Amino acid sequence: MAKLEEIKFPVSGQIEEFEKKFSSSMKSSVPLLNKITHYIVKRKGKQIRPLFVFLSANMHGDVSESTFSAASLIEILHTATLVHDDIVDDSNMRRGFFSLNALWKNKISVLVGDYLLSQGLLLAMENKEYDLLQIVSKATQEMSEGELLQIEKARRLDIKEEVYFEIIRKKTASLIASCCACGASSVKADEQVVQKMHKFGEMIGIAFQIKDDLLDYEKTSLIGKPKGVDIKEKKMTLPLIYVLNTVPDKERKKVIKAIKYNHDNPKKVAEIIEKVKSNGGIEYANKIMEQYRDDALKILKEFPQNKYRDSLEQLVLFTTERKK
Repeated sequence: MAKLEEIKFPVSGQIEEFEKKFSSSMKSSVPLLNKITHYIVKRKGKQIRPLFVFLSANMHGDVSESTFSAASLIEILHTATLVHDDIVDDSNMRRGFFSLNALWKNKISVLVGDYLLSQGLLLAMENKEYDLLQIVSKATQEMSEGELLQIEKARRLDIKEEVYFEIIRKKTASLIASCCACGASSVKADEQVVQKMHKFGEMIGIAFQIKDDLLDYEKTSLIGKPKGVDIKEKKMTLPLIYVLNTVPDKERKKVIKAIKYNHDNPKKVAEIIEKVKSNGGIEYANKIMEQYRDDALKILKEFPQNKYRDSLEQLVLFTTERKK
């Protein structure tokens, strides 16, 4: 598997330029906001989403100012949703750093999230990027719907696979889909190409989320045992859903009861993890993830080969083979 730096190489100069533009787009006349947005910029993640934008754009044409607007718009939106997610989940950590709500409390964090969303809208409007705004606005709507659908269904702990896929398509895949669609749209690719890139992003976004599900069952080098965070948070993920839908009814009820009432008991969580592993949940989820990965790669193969397509193929593999 190629390293992320190798995958980034064909667009590394553009990513560097984007980082400067993104930092500039976050600036405000309010000192407190500047302090907070500076904190956000300094603790950026792997920047997978801007990478999808630039590779998709380069694959279909010449990068323009619109491409930088697209990457900034998506990264601002993504950052806003993370800020709000941490408040909803009452989470104090994000990527190994304190979350905004841990440092500045919920009231300020909500307002910062709102500010970021408005900055994204203004950025698109100022540059008259109406096509990009439409793609990203749809993703924002779907992400909110996915989050609410997950909250609604999680109360009963008996969701079916089709509901799970609807949740992750909206909650996770819609943003990666918008990265790829915006990248293509920013270089004036025709509508059919933009739609194909959107579908490509959706496929890999679903594979990305299933990989996240699987990572929760893998042993960590730090503690030598699976994290089981999703079970502790009563999140229904694909390996668990598969097992609940395939074991006898009596066993299914027993597992659901353990999740509902003993999700904070390490021994019970370990038993649920073992149940998922011994009943084929990991193998099944792996197989489904690989199907989505392969479908994404098939879409890419429809386009002419170049170094950007090669990097996108490597990025697809990276998202499904990563260790964290």
